[in-house]
Amino acid sequence: MILVTGATGNVGRHAIRLLLDNGNQVAAVTRNAPAADLPLEAHVVVADPSAPQSLATSLDGVDAILLSPRAVADAGAELLSLAVEHGVTRVVVLSATTVEHPAGQERFAAHFKAVEDAAKASGLQWTFLRCSDFAANALGWAPQIRSTGIVRGAYGDAATSPIHERDIAAVAVKALTDTAHAGRHYLLTGPQSLTQRDKVRLIGLAIGRELTFQEVSPEQVRQSMLAQGVPEDVPERLLGSLADFAKQAGPSTDMVDRLLGRPALTFAEWAAEHADAFRS
Repeated sequence: MILVTGATGNVGRHAIRLLLDNGNQVAAVTRNAPAADLPLEAHVVVADPSAPQSLATSLDGVDAILLSPRAVADAGAELLSLAVEHGVTRVVVLSATTVEHPAGQERFAAHFKAVEDAAKASGLQWTFLRCSDFAANALGWAPQIRSTGIVRGAYGDAATSPIHERDIAAVAVKALTDTAHAGRHYLLTGPQSLTQRDKVRLIGLAIGRELTFQEVSPEQVRQSMLAQGVPEDVPERLLGSLADFAKQAGPSTDMVDRLLGRPALTFAEWAAEHADAFRS
C-alpha cells in the first residue's frame, strides 16, 4: 500500500491514477472526502496530515508515503516518526529547487529543507524530488485571460523552466515503487526556460487568442491576490521568487528525460491540455 498526502493536489491526483493503473494499492489522504472526487479504486483516508495522529490507524500495511510538505505543514518529523513505528519503509518528498538554488524568501526553502532533514533522520529510505515551478501555477491567470485577455503581473521577464505536474507524478511513482531511487535527490524541471511573457504567449497560441502581459507593480499584484482571498504567504512566496528569477533564470535540467526515458512535457503541451480553463 502506498499512502499519498496532498491527494487532491496537482501532483497527487496524477500520482494516484498512475499508481492504480500500475496495480498498486493506494491510500489517498484528504480532509474532505465528499469534495475530493478521488478514484473509486483508491482507499480514501479522511485525515489531516498536519495532525499526524489522525493518520495513525491508516499507516498499518503502508509501504511507502508520497509526502507533500505543504500538506503536513510543520508536522513532517512527527508524521515520519509515526510512519516508522507502523512499519513504513520508504518516503518520497515533493521538495523544491530552491533547496539547492535559492530564490525568494529563505523561510519557504527552509520549510522544504526541514522536511528533507526529517526524512533523512527518520531512518526511512528517502528520495527527494526538488521541483521547479509547476506549469499548473499558470491557472491563476485564467480569470484575467477569460475576461480581458490581459495578464497583469509583476516581473514579466522572470524566467523559470516550468514542469508539467504529470512528469512530477511519473517520477514520484518510480521512486515510490523502486528502491533503486533510495538516497537520491533529483532536480526536476521542464525542458525549456520561459519568461512569464513567454508563458502567456503560449497560452494564447493554445486557445487561438492574442494575449498580453501587462507589467504592474509587485504591490499591485499582492493587493489583488489578497483581495481574492489568497492566503498572505502565497503572494510573498510568488513575488519573492519572481524578483530573483528576473535577475537570474531558474535552473533547467534534463533529469525528467533521463528518469522517464522520454522527453519532458513542454509548457506548450500543458497549455494545450488545459486550454478550456482559459477560454471565455
